[in-house]
Order: sequence, then structure tokens, then C-alpha cells
Amino acid sequence: MINDIEFPEVKNVTLAIVKEEEEESPWKVYLINKNQFPIENTLVSSKGYGEAEGEKQKTSVLRHFLETIPGNNSALVEPIDPSVFHLNNEYWVSYYVGSAIYDKRFLFVPDAIKEENMIFIKELDKEGVLHS
Repeated sequence: MINDIEFPEVKNVTLAIVKEEEEESPWKVYLINKNQFPIENTLVSSKGYGEAEGEKQKTSVLRHFLETIPGNNSALVEPIDPSVFHLNNEYWVSYYVGSAIYDKRFLFVPDAIKEENMIFIKELDKEGVLHS
């Protein structure tokens, strides 16, 4: 049945992890909609997994529902703890545009989230790591 669902290609929707110095939990994950139109009923599932010192590690799976993200806008998904930056940080994003469902996996590989990889993200007006 899942094979009967057609998933169009995701365009102009991405994720960024930014550092906000003045916040208690400074690292945050944002979903950015660069399209001219809104995306609706967005579900973001996040998890971390990998190894450290030969031991397998994984985080809990978190799910976030974002009702509508207007065109050329962004939404906060979740804060992220730097203690998981050594893991693969995976985000599955599903959303609707009209009656079409879009679905994409975003993966931040181990140690990709660090100060050296930060750039200015104009959509957020902040420095961060933008998924390409």
C-alpha cells in the first residue's frame, strides 16, 4: 500500500541547527520553508544514533507536529543538546502542499554540528549549520 503513494520531490525545504548565545539551551533545530507557499500538517521525527568508544548509542525518537509554516518562513522544531553532536542526527520531515504529501530524510553526520561549519543563514538571520 505504501508503494501506491507517490511522493513528489522535496524542494526549498531544509533544516538548520543554530546557536543562540543568549538562550538557556543555545542550540536549536529549525525547519526552513523557502517556497512561496505554505507547507501544512508537518511532522518532524528526530533521533540520534551511532557509536562512541566502541559502544552503540541511540537517543529516544522525538516527534513534533508543526501545523502550518508560511512561505518564506521558518519554525522552531526542537532544542538539541551538544552531547549528541557525535552521533548521526536524523530528521524525517513529512508535510502537505494541498493534497500532495512530501517526505524527506535529513541527516547531520557525526561532528558536522560544530562552530567551524557554521555559516550565516539569511532566512533565520543567525549563524548555524545548514543542511545542504
